[in-house]
Amino acid sequence: MSAWDTIEQSHPGTQLRDTPYEMKYYEDISLDEKRGIQPRPDAPTDEELQTLRRVSDHIPFKLFTIAFVELCERFSYYGSVIVVITNFIQQPLPPGSTTGAAPNGQPGALGMGQQASTGITTFNQFWQYFMPLFGAWVADKYWGRYKTICISIAIDLVGHFILIAAAVPPVITKPAGNSLAALLVGMITIGFATGGFKPNISPLITEQLDIEHLSVRTLPSGEKVIVDPAITINRVYNWFYLFINVGALVGQISMVYAEKYVGFWLSFALPTCMLALCPLVMWWGKGRYRAAPPAGSVLGPAIRTFLYAQKGRWSINPVRTWKNMHDGTFWDSVKPSHYSDATRPKWMTFDDAWVDELRRGFAACAVFSWYPIYWLSYNQRKPLLLSFPLLARR
Repeated sequence: MSAWDTIEQSHPGTQLRDTPYEMKYYEDISLDEKRGIQPRPDAPTDEELQTLRRVSDHIPFKLFTIAFVELCERFSYYGSVIVVITNFIQQPLPPGSTTGAAPNGQPGALGMGQQASTGITTFNQFWQYFMPLFGAWVADKYWGRYKTICISIAIDLVGHFILIAAAVPPVITKPAGNSLAALLVGMITIGFATGGFKPNISPLITEQLDIEHLSVRTLPSGEKVIVDPAITINRVYNWFYLFINVGALVGQISMVYAEKYVGFWLSFALPTCMLALCPLVMWWGKGRYRAAPPAGSVLGPAIRTFLYAQKGRWSINPVRTWKNMHDGTFWDSVKPSHYSDATRPKWMTFDDAWVDELRRGFAACAVFSWYPIYWLSYNQRKPLLLSFPLLARR
């Protein structure tokens, strides 16, 4: 079958005409290369695309150092913020203990009960997952990913030191308000840090990859293969998430023993020590990591456009509001072509095509509107599972 086919294109005010359309398209070869303009010498031919084995490119060592930073951060987060604080808030200070440890019993500190523990930990989950919106915006618009990650690690260390202060004997043995206040301040501080760290560490990984196109290489064995960027990225993130899971698993398992046999101060201090390794690695990577400059964020214009499109559509009658929002003109009303130069807002510097992309993006994200309901019920299981063994022994 020929690689060329014929399709009909229709344009307003013109007659139908036959246009050659190349149906056979390889996703990794640019149009210039397909047309014979400045082809890459290592680009695969049609035959090689069909016959050669596809492999991953070599993963540079610096990518593993970024993954190690993520391991340390996840160790510190899951080791101190996820599991340990449930017992810290819910269970009372064991008799005779000044650290919350109870080798033969249940460790605890504040004794506020399951309801308070569930409420605080649920708020913490919300805070940790909301702040990445802010962190990603700051990185895209002002600081770039590398600088944002470094500053976030510094803030994270401050938050962990506050957690340690909440659990030291002179504080934990005093009225619960002192320790609780320090705990909440530490959690909120760590939330700011997580917001700057999490949305930027994964993209920093991909920025370090040098491969962008399919290329043909010859292995030492003499076999010719195609180095595939998709397979390379897949392999990189397999390693990346292995590091994440190792850090989270070891942090959660080991810190519950630290709180039980030594005290909460140790279960907060050890994750802090792990986190303290991150600045050293990031300092080593300065000049070695490829750091893209901030290129601007679309979050601000997107939210502004979405809110501007709602202007004049709200009504005290919810049915009327629904009809106004879904009358088919919601996005058309904020296209720049809808306004003259005199009436167009100054911040509306985009074109109609950008509004169409924004519309498709909001439509695709509509599925996430159900996620809060799911996660609200899903997250109830963790405090219940942590509390159930104690209740079963009574």
